[in-house]
Amino acid sequence: MGTPVPGARCPVQEQRARWERKRVCTARELLETERRYQEQLGLVATYFLTILKAKGTLRPPDRQALFGPWERIYGASQELLLYLEEGHWGQGLESFCSHLELYTQFAINAERSRTTLQRELKKNKQFRRFLQLQEGRPEFGGLQLQDLLPLPLQRLQQYENLVIALVENTGPNSPDHQQLTRAAQLISETAQRVHTIGQQQKNDEHLRRVQALLSGRQAKGLTSGRWFLRQGWLLVVPPRGEPRPRMFFLFSDVLLMAKPRPPLHLLQSGTFACRALYPMAQCQLCRIFGHSGGPCGGLLSLSFPDEKLLLMSTDQEELSCWYHSLTLAISSQKN
Repeated sequence: MGTPVPGARCPVQEQRARWERKRVCTARELLETERRYQEQLGLVATYFLTILKAKGTLRPPDRQALFGPWERIYGASQELLLYLEEGHWGQGLESFCSHLELYTQFAINAERSRTTLQRELKKNKQFRRFLQLQEGRPEFGGLQLQDLLPLPLQRLQQYENLVIALVENTGPNSPDHQQLTRAAQLISETAQRVHTIGQQQKNDEHLRRVQALLSGRQAKGLTSGRWFLRQGWLLVVPPRGEPRPRMFFLFSDVLLMAKPRPPLHLLQSGTFACRALYPMAQCQLCRIFGHSGGPCGGLLSLSFPDEKLLLMSTDQEELSCWYHSLTLAISSQKN
């Protein structure tokens, strides 16, 4: 066997050194960002929550709707920061995981919080003046309350990224490896739940918006059990005559075709009358032309048991987006 050359570097030791440098860097970032996060949580708790309680500018139910479990999230951050400042990463993060349900509650309340803020800004003159005064404080650096309210959900995503990076650069023989691994798993599971809640809230908002645009018996009942995918104008090509522009709304299970109301309609100007609902489970889709990426647009054929639709667009990119979304809806119904 050859004699090791004095001063030669060992690849294993070099790799361990790289891991340790990344671990130290990630730990430092977690600590520094937690300090900033706690500071921002504290600003909202001090200059908004505490003063609103004292002044009675908002009724307690409205204040709870606006801020949700903000104060308890603030307390959890204070507790975590004490651990991090003492270098107890595994113990601190494992203990913090007992507070993760607060982030799920905060996500569930997010839509209610937004609507409460919008309503109070519109109707409550005293609250509007209070907000302007507090947001003008130099501590906020020009940020408004609506900019600060999403902070906990943004921080949860940062927790996931940083803790996973910490685990990846912590050796399995490290005393806090198991604690960090458990914490990373629990934080990732919570982040996924929060993401799902946010997607559902966005979808519900889309469904309510579309429902407000539509009239007609077939348009009723669009606010549950389906996912909104896209909407837009397409030309319906009849067997004879000129193509007619129609507004289409695609959901996970149906394609809705609507006709615009006359601009001069006294009560329903800017809305659409539902003309047909097409079930995606019974649809056969074919792109007739529009494959080449040229400027001429394209044509889609949608076949149903009792009807066939030819849909045209002069924008080929738009047509490709529709083809992709329709394919997705059809496959989701057949799985």
